Amino acid sequence: MFVLASIALIIAMILVLIRLFAGPSLYDRVLAVNGFGTLTVLFIAVLGFLNGRPDFLDIALLYALINFVGTIAVLKFFRYRAMGDSGRDVTEMDG
Repeated sequence: MFVLASIALIIAMILVLIRLFAGPSLYDRVLAVNGFGTLTVLFIAVLGFLNGRPDFLDIALLYALINFVGTIAVLKFFRYRAMGDSGRDVTEMDG
């Protein structure tokens, strides 16, 4: 059962990589990277159960948190063109 799940996850990862390189917009690519990260988390969890190492779930959860924070940081950067506080009001950038 876990072997079939692993094969399905690998196929889904390949499809997400095709979406990543196909584009067409930047947000499609960011969404594809986020989807690939989510599939990687699932793959790590399934791989842990295949090898009898349930402690891989801790690694998968850590990777999920890094994936989430990284996606938010990249989207913030593309929206405001800055990572930190630039001292300007957010309303100034929208107008």
